[in-house]
Amino acid sequence: MKCTQYFLSTRQRADCACIETAWIEFVIQHPAQELIQQDGRIRRWASISEANGKYLRVVLLPDGETVHNAFFDRGFA
Repeated sequence: MKCTQYFLSTRQRADCACIETAWIEFVIQHPAQELIQQDGRIRRWASISEANGKYLRVVLLPDGETVHNAFFDRGFA
């Protein structure tokens, strides 16, 4: 999985360390919703059953492959 240096640094935080790589890959491949930001970055969301159905947001760079951020989105409905 390609990722930015920013993503690698956020993975060290306690709130992000619990996010499994397999979950990120699932969101990338099977998004429930996708939104392209004005800067070209791509937001994708999917429900993670192993995390009590919480929605994981994965932000990709415009290439559609490089992970820039991943976190559970409490505001997604």
